[in-house]
Amino acid sequence: MAGAGDSIRALLRAANALLQQRRYRAALAVIKGFRNGAVYGAKIRAPHALVMTFLFKSGSLREKLKSIAQATYAHSRNLAYFVFTYKGLLAAQSRLQGKKIPFHTFLAACIGGWLVFGDNNPINSQIIMYLLSRILFGLSRLAVEKGYIPQPKQDPFPLVAALVWGTVLWLFEYHRETLQPSLQSSMTYLYEDSEVWHDLSDFLIYNKRTDSK
Repeated sequence: MAGAGDSIRALLRAANALLQQRRYRAALAVIKGFRNGAVYGAKIRAPHALVMTFLFKSGSLREKLKSIAQATYAHSRNLAYFVFTYKGLLAAQSRLQGKKIPFHTFLAACIGGWLVFGDNNPINSQIIMYLLSRILFGLSRLAVEKGYIPQPKQDPFPLVAALVWGTVLWLFEYHRETLQPSLQSSMTYLYEDSEVWHDLSDFLIYNKRTDSK
C-alpha cells in the first residue's frame, strides 16, 4: 500500500514538473483551454436548459432530463472544441511567424467558428446571437474610442433600448417565424398566454389549466 502511495506522489511530482516547463506551455494551454471550454459550457447551458425545458417543453420527466443533458453536452462539447481549435491555431501561427499579431486571432477564431459552430442548430444559433449583440456594442464603443464617430452628447442607451424592443415586438406580432424558437416561446408566454384565463387558478397560480374543464 505504501509503495502505491509513493508511486502516486512521484507521478504527481513529475506531472507538476512538466507543467512548469516553458517549452510545453503553448500545448498545455491548448489542453487547459479544452478543459475550461467544457466546464464553462456546462455551467452556462445546464441552468438555462433546466429553466427553458421545465417552463416551455412538454413530456415526461425522463424526456425533459434527457433534453437538458443533450443541450448541456452539446454546448460544453462545442465550446471545448472551439477553444482547443482556436488556441491550437493561434500557437501554430505564432510559432510559424515567430510572433503573435492581431490577424492571427481573427483567422484562428474564424476557422474555429466555421468548423465548430458552422452547423445551424438551436445551440449554435443561441451562442452566435449572444455574441453578435455584444460585438455590435463593442464595435460601437471602439468606433467612438478611435474617433470614427463622435462621442454622443447624451447616453444613447435609452434610444437603443426603445428601438430593440419596438423591433422585436413588431417581428413577434407580424413576422414571428423570423425569430428564434426559444424567443418565440418566451414572448408567447409573456404577451399571449397572459390574455387567456378561465378562473382564479389559471389567472394567478398557473399559466394554463391542465384539466379538461
